[in-house]
Amino acid sequence: MKGVQMPPILDLPHLNNVAFPHADILQVADQLPEAESRRLTEIHEFLQTEIKPAVGEYWDREEFPFDLLPKMAAQGLGELEFVSDSRLFKGLVYAEVTRADVSLSALVGIHNELIVDFINEMGSQAQKDHWLPGLRQFEKIGCFALTEPDHGSDIAGGLATTAKLTDKGWIINGEKRWIGGGTFCDFALVFARDVADNEIKGFIVEMDRPGASASKISRKMGLRIMQNADMRFDNVLIPEENLLPGAASFKATNILLRNSRAWVGWQGAGIQLGIFDAARKYVLEREQFGKPIAKFQLVQEPLVRILGNATASLGMMTQVARIQQVGQMDMVHAALAKATTTRLARESAALGRQVAGGNGILTDHDLSKFMADAEIIFTYEGTYDINSLIVGRAVTGVSAFV
Repeated sequence: MKGVQMPPILDLPHLNNVAFPHADILQVADQLPEAESRRLTEIHEFLQTEIKPAVGEYWDREEFPFDLLPKMAAQGLGELEFVSDSRLFKGLVYAEVTRADVSLSALVGIHNELIVDFINEMGSQAQKDHWLPGLRQFEKIGCFALTEPDHGSDIAGGLATTAKLTDKGWIINGEKRWIGGGTFCDFALVFARDVADNEIKGFIVEMDRPGASASKISRKMGLRIMQNADMRFDNVLIPEENLLPGAASFKATNILLRNSRAWVGWQGAGIQLGIFDAARKYVLEREQFGKPIAKFQLVQEPLVRILGNATASLGMMTQVARIQQVGQMDMVHAALAKATTTRLARESAALGRQVAGGNGILTDHDLSKFMADAEIIFTYEGTYDINSLIVGRAVTGVSAFV
């Protein structure tokens, strides 16, 4: 087989030798060239053997597993923007990380799509030389500080954080909210409105500068490993050269926001692979009435529906990767993909929790964890409703936005 090799088919004598295939039942990953297939297999095995078993306790405690970052860096997860030109490979890697843990997939996606790629595409040569080497190895961490306490969906028009150029440099004032990695990042990519021309611009703000602070948002229902933060910038002075030259207007930023929305579409597909894995494992091991519950019709049907949702999501994202590869993807494609795969993920998560019965509410089996995390990806990077309206505007020619 040219593509990624499937795990051995399970031989189950007590189920009349029923063969349960790999969750990628239509073999999407087989479209990869051989070298990328091998890498994806290696990454899958690493994530399933070294990351997935370790993250549960961190999720329960709302803690970030800093000790795992060097291992992730060794697998190239901090430099996906540089290791391959294949959008399908990158997307499948994002799916595999999500399959193991949604919080860490958020870190990997934000890191690559919104930090590394942003500096690489929008930064000066000096900024690239200073930050990219450490970022590629997860030795440096950045955060993407765009959303504000009073402005989420309307951020492009309502952004309130300001930047003022003085003879000493830029002075940044404002607040940001829901910023992933904001509590432990080395710097923030802060988007602020230049008071001189009213344009939204991007700035590198090192978090050890006076007036820059962050506090953890606690008690989240999902994505509990990712440390989201409230951030405050109170007369923070940064050098003039901390302005990213390619981010002198919000229009340039929209390209990367489009790409990151597509990445969340891959999260929607990947989480469903994880849900299928966990649900299948549970129903094969759990016995009631003297037999594995996998034998019951009311268990098999939701399991098949999860697989169908996952397969549909993978198929959609494969096509998104194709048009992205040739430069034809726009925000409508990304919005439709993100809205659809995360909607299906929500359904799959509920079905997975359902087949595990009472045990499904425990994080021990991952199904309640996946269910809680599915709610988060359904909401961030543009809510389901906002993404639906973006597509609705495109297909009707009528905008529902004010």
